[in-house]
Formats: sequence, structure tokens, C-alpha cells
Amino acid sequence: QLQLVESGGGLVQPGGSLRLSCTASGFTLDSYSIGWFRQAPGKEREGVSWINSGEIPHYADSVKGRFTISRDKTKNTVDLQMDSLKPEDTAVYYCAKLLFGSLNSRSVDSWGQGTQVTVSS
Repeated sequence: QLQLVESGGGLVQPGGSLRLSCTASGFTLDSYSIGWFRQAPGKEREGVSWINSGEIPHYADSVKGRFTISRDKTKNTVDLQMDSLKPEDTAVYYCAKLLFGSLNSRSVDSWGQGTQVTVSS
């Protein structure tokens, strides 16, 4: 059974860092484009970053220069390193297996359950 599981969320002060990790069961992540999305209260889910099987990263303008997506093939994970966090980064973060590379939610084939990230002093 295909399953995606996120970990690494939590509470962090503005300017701090968190590292999210997406693990998979039932398939190998490095064969697919994998994306990170987020949804803040009262807002639509939005794409944050995605990485293709060739390990080329893509970022939303709002996180470019602060977030870094990467693969760890030995662990079968896709990680999202988040630096210089801002209160507006507060959201539930989801990893997703993509049908095609895009920050649009219509590209998603399957979702993880999400992990909460809260940026607050």
C-alpha cells in the first residue's frame, strides 16, 4: 500500500530553522517527482517546492532562498530544510507524490497526512 508520512514539524521562533522529512512505504521516492505543499488556516493549499527524479529543485517565490528540497536515496526520503522562518510560514505541511512536476495541487497523485509547522515568538 502506497503511503507517505511527514515528520519534523514543530514550534520554532521567527528566524529559526526546521527540517521536514517525507518517507514512503510501498514505493521508491526517487522514481517520482515529489512535492511539498502547505495550508494555513483559512487559506487554500499552496505548493512550496518540488523535486524531479533528476534532483532538479523548484520553489515558490515566497520560499526561494530560504527553503531547500533534497533527496536522500539511502533513506528513501525527500527533505525540506526551512531556514529564516517567518510567522507567515505557519501551516500544515504535506508531502505529495506528483503525477507531473508542478506546484499546482492538480499535479498530486497522493498526499501524506501532514505535519504542523508553527513559527511564533
